[in-house]
Amino acid sequence: MTPSPIEGACSWDNRLLEPDALVVPVDPALTEEALMAVRVATSRGLSLQQIHRANFPLRRFGELLRDVGRELEEGRGICLLRGLRIEGLPEEDIRMMYWGICAHLGMPLSQSRNGDFLGEVRDTGAKKGEADSRAYRTGGPLRFHMDRCDLLGLLCVREARTGGWSKAVSSAAVHNEVLRRRPELIATLYAPFRFSRQSEQIEGEKPWFAGSIYAVIDGKFTSQFSLTYIESAQRYPEVPRLTPLQEEAIRVVAEVAEELCICFRMRPGDIQLLNNHVTYHARTNYEDSAEPEKKRLLLRMWLATPCSRRLPRERHEAWGSTLGGALRGGVSPPSGARFAFADWASAGWSDELLFTPAGPARSTAH
Repeated sequence: MTPSPIEGACSWDNRLLEPDALVVPVDPALTEEALMAVRVATSRGLSLQQIHRANFPLRRFGELLRDVGRELEEGRGICLLRGLRIEGLPEEDIRMMYWGICAHLGMPLSQSRNGDFLGEVRDTGAKKGEADSRAYRTGGPLRFHMDRCDLLGLLCVREARTGGWSKAVSSAAVHNEVLRRRPELIATLYAPFRFSRQSEQIEGEKPWFAGSIYAVIDGKFTSQFSLTYIESAQRYPEVPRLTPLQEEAIRVVAEVAEELCICFRMRPGDIQLLNNHVTYHARTNYEDSAEPEKKRLLLRMWLATPCSRRLPRERHEAWGSTLGGALRGGVSPPSGARFAFADWASAGWSDELLFTPAGPARSTAH
């Protein structure tokens, strides 16, 4: 295949897109509908991980989320739900409402070896750069990366005292700019790199996995990228050393991502949704409040989606299945489940509810 520009709605940059264009309004009636579902689930004694699409009914909100799901897979790959009212709600109600909303978008995945299906993005004092560190438990800025799931959801519960703004970029647009600016690097980015598992491998897994940064399968683009995980993999002696061409290629990808990205503030109640195959995300530096109850907090969900694209076979090592619409991604804990439910049916998805994949975000490669 000769790499060529990626066409379609998933290729955008800050010259074409303002952050306000990402906003999908959530009117007060939809918040009330979600809170009613929370009250029903609570009255039935359902725990968080017993809640799925079928037993958390969202009629109007669900219709909106179906449209959002299509936009995430077939369109820009990013949305910002704004207007969800969480002020004054107990934290458990916020968590249940957010879980229920995400259950209408996909299957919750384990995000770490701890088996956490609902993650907390907060500064726990963990330090970046260590073999077992995970960025969502650290403070300060984050570099551009994607997560090992089809769809990332971030709900802002509390903002930092200052800073901590979100950054997002189209990985397809980055691909196109690297191709335009440095065409001699593009083939390297379609060849394998090694990524660290950050000490979260289970028995039988290597502490790193291989995969290309760019790929096009069935005419649809997909990217995986994390400078941190690529650099961290170099600590293992069996991993090939990065070549000068590889080092230059990932440096240029990171540089172009910074140039093309949009930066936006998340307010309490905002839900940022990102298709990890066509976007990277990052975070600006921030100063937190001294009081623990006022510190920055985002709730994070990793989701497999029933409308997802097929991935390169090489990614089975990290993702499990590479088939479109499969249960895949996440981090397997040493004991316990990788997926919140055994299959789509037990997660409340019937055949008529599944999205129909489409693909305007395509490469012109031949």
